[in-house]
Amino acid sequence: AHAGVVPDYAREARWADEVAPSVMVGDVVWLRTPDRERVLALFTPGAGSGAGGGIVIVHGLGVQPDFGIVGELRADLAARGFATLSVQMPVLAADALPGEYAALFPLAGDRIEAAVQWLAAKGVAPVAVVAHSLGAAMANAWLARPRHADIGAFVAVGMGVPFAATQLPPVLDVTAEHDLPAVLANAPLRALALPRTRCSATLRIAGVDHFLAG
Repeated sequence: AHAGVVPDYAREARWADEVAPSVMVGDVVWLRTPDRERVLALFTPGAGSGAGGGIVIVHGLGVQPDFGIVGELRADLAARGFATLSVQMPVLAADALPGEYAALFPLAGDRIEAAVQWLAAKGVAPVAVVAHSLGAAMANAWLARPRHADIGAFVAVGMGVPFAATQLPPVLDVTAEHDLPAVLANAPLRALALPRTRCSATLRIAGVDHFLAG
């Protein structure tokens, strides 16, 4: 980390202590990154043949990998044939401002990289990244690195910034009808920067807010 901002590893450990024993779908696995020996992740094999490939799921600000929409996605996508790996992102104290999280983006990128590589090592292919809110911004920054693992697609859900990379995989940019102002304001810029392939698109979900409840 930089600018004197470091993750709240104690809070992260509390999340792990709470989440790991209560997982009802999938299995707890531990990833290794340059800053951590053990990073919590939740792996759920794809139903059936698992031929759909794999999805790394990245949660938003200050939560854990089974929270809210990411918890629903990791189970529902597995039921549809995709192996899912939902990974704990670095967190700050509960009263931290969203802008402070920018200092953690390099560490978050290391965790996304480790998750993609973990699925690849299990022979899961192709691998996509589905990320919500701040997690989408973290994945967006990871994709702008000069070198990162190849992925088959990036699904950005409720991302409040423009795309950072000039070369992107196929992208689905998802916003809610009642999303946060920054998400909606940057959506036209992202639409202009979408890869010009049939696999890239925008999607606006009617009647929901940033957290896509229901």
